[in-house]
Amino acid sequence: MSQQRISIYSALATVAAAITLALPATASAAYEHPANNEQGVTVHPDHFVSQKTRAQVKAETEAAIKQGGLSFGESSFPRESPRSGSSKTREQVIQELRDESPSQREARLRAISG
Repeated sequence: MSQQRISIYSALATVAAAITLALPATASAAYEHPANNEQGVTVHPDHFVSQKTRAQVKAETEAAIKQGGLSFGESSFPRESPRSGSSKTREQVIQELRDESPSQREARLRAISG
């Protein structure tokens, strides 16, 4: 009778296979579940429970961006752009365009075209 010794490689392969097979079971308790549809998942909002408010999450994200722990590309949280609105109304701008002289119009068109 010959005895077979279990090699370290076969033991590691067995552990890796067991972990790989256990992963789908742990994912079933998640917010999204695999599905046979176009998206590939179904979303169950009732499975998601948040302990934080939206304002808390926004404040944490802004703090992380300021501290350099999170770059802008890593988050989908848009930065607010400064408002650069004009003090004139649309009607005032249209009236100015109607009242401009031909030389002013020519100079404006030259400036726009480069």
